[in-house]
Amino acid sequence: MLHVVNVLGRLLVVFSITYLVPITCSLIFHDGMLWHFIDGMAISAAGGALLYLATRRHYRELKPRDGFLLVTLSWVLMAAIASVPLMLAYDGMSFTDAYFEMISGLTTTGATVMIGLDLAPQSINIWRHLMNWIGGMGIIVFAVAILPLLGVGGMQLYKAETPGPMKDSKLTARIADTAKALYLVYVGMTIVCVLALWLAGMSWFDAICHAFSALGLGGFSTRDASVGAFDSVVIEAVLSFFMLLAGINFATHFLAVRRLSWGPYLRDTEARAYLLIMGLAFVGLTSYLIFQGVYEDAGRSARMVMFNLVSIGTGSGYASTDYAQWPIFAPLLMLFLGGIIPCAGSTGGGIKMVRTLVLFGQSQREILKLIHPAAVRPLMIGRNAVSERVAQSVLGFIFLYFMSAALMIFVLLLSGLDFLTAFSAIIACINNIGPGLGDVGPSGNYQALNDFQTWVCAFAMLLGRLEIFAVLVIFTPGFWRK
Repeated sequence: MLHVVNVLGRLLVVFSITYLVPITCSLIFHDGMLWHFIDGMAISAAGGALLYLATRRHYRELKPRDGFLLVTLSWVLMAAIASVPLMLAYDGMSFTDAYFEMISGLTTTGATVMIGLDLAPQSINIWRHLMNWIGGMGIIVFAVAILPLLGVGGMQLYKAETPGPMKDSKLTARIADTAKALYLVYVGMTIVCVLALWLAGMSWFDAICHAFSALGLGGFSTRDASVGAFDSVVIEAVLSFFMLLAGINFATHFLAVRRLSWGPYLRDTEARAYLLIMGLAFVGLTSYLIFQGVYEDAGRSARMVMFNLVSIGTGSGYASTDYAQWPIFAPLLMLFLGGIIPCAGSTGGGIKMVRTLVLFGQSQREILKLIHPAAVRPLMIGRNAVSERVAQSVLGFIFLYFMSAALMIFVLLLSGLDFLTAFSAIIACINNIGPGLGDVGPSGNYQALNDFQTWVCAFAMLLGRLEIFAVLVIFTPGFWRK
């Protein structure tokens, strides 16, 4: 335990560097938040240094199970430290609300309890969006990129934090180089997104903030009305394009860039299925809204469906309209897609497309066995065979996913929430989507929840972002046995 605390202390020192972004922003805009972020930076750096110095004699190389404990503790503790500037800036903000906002940012959920974002200090908004951006690729993968400086091996951390069931393949020979390669693509795409949003009509500040949350699929906005406040087809199109890209495995992006070829995308079975389902859903929902007469013309129906479907389907959580007012079939379908189609290795949440494909293939295989009991058919994803270990892991994950979601829904119902709000809040949080329906729909936010309900949703976010196993494993007796 102490050796994990030692590494956690060093991670907190590294995390304190991120405060330089809002500090710089506060100096530029003179928004009066400078000392709040300096205080937050000092707490993170000093707290990390104390943990490191107190446990430096206990340092040793981390074992695989240590990675799970470090990942969970780092997300929990960093969200708490990131909450400090919010509590200092807003006298009436409780620790519960501040923590919810920051864990929502770091898990790229994008659910918010804040109102008055249009008038919020610029450094507060850049801090929220920076959490989306860092959380997108993962705090631990971010740290792995510099772990050689910290003297800690990183593969066990990478496996613990990286989303998806198949994590053993590496892009490069060393895990630190892998993390750097992924971040190189991530940073490059973010810069291009900033430029595209600026050319589309956003200010530089808004462009940077929304690029952070679009690539992180976090969905935070600088406006209470989200992207709908800009009322721009071009801005919506740019954000939709980059959200679609962020929903694809970043390893695929890296290979495509390195080879200067479309081949990696064409050979990626998961990406093809993701784009196909998104395309079919766009055609289907657009036709449905036209048939229902929701909008006056087909063009507006297509525009509204395009942006909001991509946003919710990828797990981002922006909104350009109050889609909760659509016939209930449409928003529920979007929430469902947000839970199953983002690719593993992307910044999206949910079950992931690869697990969906594994389950579909396993179902086909079971049906075949009913017809031909003696048939031997390997489980395939595209041209790749899936091992029985991976298939069993997926089945175990799905069971825990649905049982965890159901349990938390019942807990919220027991606390007094209506069914639509409780159901959609947990589905949106565990899949890291953000807005749900009912009281937590796109026209409102999570401020309507009481403290207990807020903590349940915060736990759902963490559970979903770390893919359930990494969190629940530390609560098992066997984890703590030597």
